[in-house]
Amino acid sequence: MDNEQPHQEHVKCVVVGDTAVGKTRLICARACNARLTLNQLLTTHIPTVWAIDQYRIYKEVLERSCEVVDGVNVSLRLWDTFGDHDKDRRFAYGRSDVVLLCFSIANPMSLRNCKVVWYPEIRRFCPSTPIILVGCKNDLRYMYRDEQFLSLCRDRSPFFRGNHPCVSSRFPEFGRPLRESDILSPEQGRTVAKEIGAPYYETSVLTHFGVNEVFENVIRAALLSRRQQRFWMTNLKHVQRPLLQVPFCPPEPRPPQVIVPPPQFEDDMLSLLHSQMYTDVIFLTGKVGFAAHKSVLSAVCNSLYKLFTLDIAAEGTLGGRSASDSSVVSSSDSSVGNFNTDTEQLLTESPHSVITCASFCLSRSHHNTNQNNVSEARHGSVRRRSSCQIHPESLTHGTNVPTGVRRILDHRAYQCISIERCEGLDHRGRVTSSIQTIVTLANVITPSAMQNCLRFLYTGDLGHKMCINMTELLEAAELMDIPELQTFDQELCSPVQLMITSGQHSQKDIRADLHEKFAQKVRNRMREVCLHQGLFSDVYFQLEDGLCCAHKPILMARCDVMAAMFRGDFRESSAKVVHFPGVTKCCFQQLLVYLYTDEIDDTVTPSNCLDILELANRLCLPRLVGLVEQKVIHDFIKLSNTGKDTTEHALRLLEPCQMHNADQLADWCLYHIAVNYNDICRKTPKLLRNLHPENQAYLNRNRWPPVWYLKEYDYYERCVRERQWQEKPPKVFKRHRNNSTSGCLCFTGRSIDIIFCLAFVMNK
Repeated sequence: MDNEQPHQEHVKCVVVGDTAVGKTRLICARACNARLTLNQLLTTHIPTVWAIDQYRIYKEVLERSCEVVDGVNVSLRLWDTFGDHDKDRRFAYGRSDVVLLCFSIANPMSLRNCKVVWYPEIRRFCPSTPIILVGCKNDLRYMYRDEQFLSLCRDRSPFFRGNHPCVSSRFPEFGRPLRESDILSPEQGRTVAKEIGAPYYETSVLTHFGVNEVFENVIRAALLSRRQQRFWMTNLKHVQRPLLQVPFCPPEPRPPQVIVPPPQFEDDMLSLLHSQMYTDVIFLTGKVGFAAHKSVLSAVCNSLYKLFTLDIAAEGTLGGRSASDSSVVSSSDSSVGNFNTDTEQLLTESPHSVITCASFCLSRSHHNTNQNNVSEARHGSVRRRSSCQIHPESLTHGTNVPTGVRRILDHRAYQCISIERCEGLDHRGRVTSSIQTIVTLANVITPSAMQNCLRFLYTGDLGHKMCINMTELLEAAELMDIPELQTFDQELCSPVQLMITSGQHSQKDIRADLHEKFAQKVRNRMREVCLHQGLFSDVYFQLEDGLCCAHKPILMARCDVMAAMFRGDFRESSAKVVHFPGVTKCCFQQLLVYLYTDEIDDTVTPSNCLDILELANRLCLPRLVGLVEQKVIHDFIKLSNTGKDTTEHALRLLEPCQMHNADQLADWCLYHIAVNYNDICRKTPKLLRNLHPENQAYLNRNRWPPVWYLKEYDYYERCVRERQWQEKPPKVFKRHRNNSTSGCLCFTGRSIDIIFCLAFVMNK
């Protein structure tokens, strides 16, 4: 051929095998150094042969054909062939030095044809040519269960769909997904290799495993056969036998990804503001009132915290205004719970903004009941409704002040504060009365500004900026002493800032940064005020080891099960002490931390996570389950990185997590056990045997390293020892002689003495 050097050994290698077993890809990987992705391997296959003319056309291909093996300069020429059995390939077999017989790891029929079809054909045209058996696509041995591979196969591969004309008629197994029974083990390929008397190797074009190694041993097999015919060639003296191939260890499986549902804390708090569930404070701006919750506002705003914790009864003065003047709705309105004229006009003028107004009115008989309320508050009387225990009002953490008390305030935003009994409609449309704290605001604070202030305090955001009068809002924030809202307005709406941060993307980044800072502050304050202090709590939970206070509106807004329990016709809806059997105080506090802050408590560890997982599953809180799973897995990884053994703990968590629908944590435990399966078998085999049969079957099927690799590696080490023993040069044993004891018996001094002794005995 062209460009051949006279001192080179030319080796012709013919590659044969069934259709679509990977012959052409293997040749391209060696001759052209082609490295393809999985997507390319599944979409760009065209049944053809690799032209031998490429050695003459492309210089790079010719240069890659030259290689030095065991000190011999070799030029390897690869001949590709069609996989059809009825084709005439005698032109390819002519003057061949070695034959590379290929089959697919995922096609048992191709391995059978190697012995039944291809081996007789090779021996017919090449009686003495060495044969190398190669199993292609050995990456499918561990990839056939991979979801990414299966999706690519279903969507793009013509073989997987079975619609290729050359494949679907003769290989129907390509028309369905790969099954575990289709994957051939290395032992099966090695058995066929022994039957035909050929070395056995495996390759993968995707991972490039064994590509160069196979062709190096192909060259060795050809040179050994040539040395037997040309024994006088000294350059072939040091050529070795085809070397043993180290078994391919599949890569460690990827850990399952933990997906946490997106947060809904802001939406829940906004719905809490709009729904007016169990409100206990009303802000009056003129004749328009806005109902809110003391617990939320006290945790968010320091000025409101001081206002609500003010001792009104001690320093309060009854103002000259009557209680009816502080009513949220007009006293002339005959229907209870309807908005007054000013409120209706405000709603009509602001169609884009939803203004949350209080639907309460002051009770007409509150003057007669004030004295009774005072006496009940002093004695801490206990009432019973629907066979549920009502906790004494003295145990509530709010201010216990009788109705009708008012205090005039010397504040820029708040004129006065009073305690009144109001009537309104509950969620079932029935008239109910409740004690409300009435806060009268200054006239400069408009209803729209107050509504936006409440929205910001509940959610940390202002919503649509086009519907907001920023001047009024900034003035209200300054009067009510809300520094976060002032910073929010100044950063986003000042002309200087708008000139600096040109573009909508920059404003979004600034808003997200400010919102995150405010949200973190709210979380810390909610922990301190609502959880640690229990301020303005209105319900108690009787747990296994004590009482725990909480706030009904927050629980109902954050948990649908709690909302159904307190809103429905259950006895818990009217009780102030709710029995929660089977739940400890520590576990319930972890639940409250999530409901109040949308975060997981730091006390959740792998050793105590089952209680909170059970409670979260019981209350239908998927985000809490996801957060607990994420933290427990992070702790497991952290402990594993420090060298601590976590497999036993994962074994104990597996089945309880499956029971409580913590599927992601259960999948991770299965992955962790499967990766460390061999260590677990040595350390704690009893725990492994106690698992459910389905889990045991999964671990046996997905253990890493797999069983076939361990067997192959043991076989490889045994073969290496045998080959080392065979190739070891024989030892020459040198015999050290001593003049007194060695040599012929007739010529030693000791033998003469023995002869004289024997003669003397015979004469006797």
